[in-house]
Amino acid sequence: MPENKSLPAGPHEDAAQSLSVKRAEVEFHNFASLGEPERAAGVYAEENQRRGAILDQMLDFIGPMSPFVEIGANAGHSSYMLANQYGASGYALDISEDSLRYGMALRERWQLEHTPVLVAGDALHLPFRDGSLRMVCAFQMLSQFMDIESVFLEVKRVLAPGGIFFFAEEPIRRLLTARLYRCPYYDTMKPWERKLYDWGLLGFLVKDVIGAHQEESFGIHQNHRMYLSDWHHLITKHFAEQRYQLFVPERGWAERWLKKIAVATDPHHSEWRAARLMGGTLAAICRKEGTPPPYDAETRFESRFRCPDCGGDLSRDEASALNCMGCGYQSPLHQGVYNLLPSQDKRELYPGDRDDIIDFSLPSHEKHLGHGWHELEGVYGNKYRWIGARASAWLTNVKGGEQRLRLRGFAPEAIFQASPRPVVEVFVNGLPLKAWPLDRNGLFALEANLPAAARYELEIRVSPVWSAPNDDRELSLNFGMLRLIPPG
Repeated sequence: MPENKSLPAGPHEDAAQSLSVKRAEVEFHNFASLGEPERAAGVYAEENQRRGAILDQMLDFIGPMSPFVEIGANAGHSSYMLANQYGASGYALDISEDSLRYGMALRERWQLEHTPVLVAGDALHLPFRDGSLRMVCAFQMLSQFMDIESVFLEVKRVLAPGGIFFFAEEPIRRLLTARLYRCPYYDTMKPWERKLYDWGLLGFLVKDVIGAHQEESFGIHQNHRMYLSDWHHLITKHFAEQRYQLFVPERGWAERWLKKIAVATDPHHSEWRAARLMGGTLAAICRKEGTPPPYDAETRFESRFRCPDCGGDLSRDEASALNCMGCGYQSPLHQGVYNLLPSQDKRELYPGDRDDIIDFSLPSHEKHLGHGWHELEGVYGNKYRWIGARASAWLTNVKGGEQRLRLRGFAPEAIFQASPRPVVEVFVNGLPLKAWPLDRNGLFALEANLPAAARYELEIRVSPVWSAPNDDRELSLNFGMLRLIPPG
């Protein structure tokens, strides 16, 4: 029996991704995964088509895929593709329970027969035994870690000899850019930015990846420091064989022209030089050294898990809960998802119904609200309430000491038509806390430190207000979460 002790953190774990970033990821994925069902399902279908096309071209190199895990799976849509389109068995893992849970709606929408095992977990602390998996997939998630090599090391640990690490849609840093500022997604760009984007010129001005602004402003740090040579060095350091596909942008005449010249002057007429100059994204299929063991389809899925706290074996009881005989760790099957985060992270990232959190996706949020809130709207985790010029709420300091206030919301384009720079002001216990001017429509997260107090009476004031056609309500912004977090 293993020793009853916590697993030590890896040497790069704290530097790779802080707890505050993990908290932001949980919040973001909870409401963004299926908050706009029609739009999200369309995006996920397109992503699966792109990723499936890469798989189809590399099937001979990849070989058998079972058992697999997709890390950073979000709604699990690509894991559903692996389980249904390719007949593989495995696991979809994301740090957000709710994104996986909401993603189960895709199974019914797409009329799928097979479902992967859904697991809330951490890519830096995978709840799998050494050498237990044949394939690990990661899509659009490695760049959320400041130390990407720490994820590589954990992937190598859980891969069996000869196993495959397939990652895709990871950004390549471009050489030809002035790196002036971070630019948001197309739908929140200003008119002049959209014009430059359509011409293919915006990429020569902006810092990192277009769209990184949204995640950064939300508290999810982005690592866009990896040039193509850096990716190649990291892959060849840890894996015996690899295959690449490069996707170089062709937005408008400027990028098409430069890409054509770069390919023509490349010694092998490949896109390698174009990717170095213009960036883009990388897909890589990497093989671990060794010969794969045979796959036993009769193996119980829990036998590949290890306890997130002590590293011991997990067993499954009659109620389908997972239990560690070594340290007593437990994970019930909650609405189709196992939470296998280390206990310390689980307590912080999944605090439950507490008086220091107003989560509009939970019915209990109503008891925290005062005046000024309109009716609840939205679906799944994207539930919110509009306010007008002002609204009030309260939070209790359940941990004691100084706290930090975090407000998550959405600014519609209509408020910017009424004023070029709307302003959000917050008063706490009758005193002004901070005023934030907003410069773009879309999601926002506002934070400010609070002095120690037993209870915080909040008043949110927003200017200007606006009205929608055929709606007599006075509107400004909507909010999806108000909470206290440790001071920054």
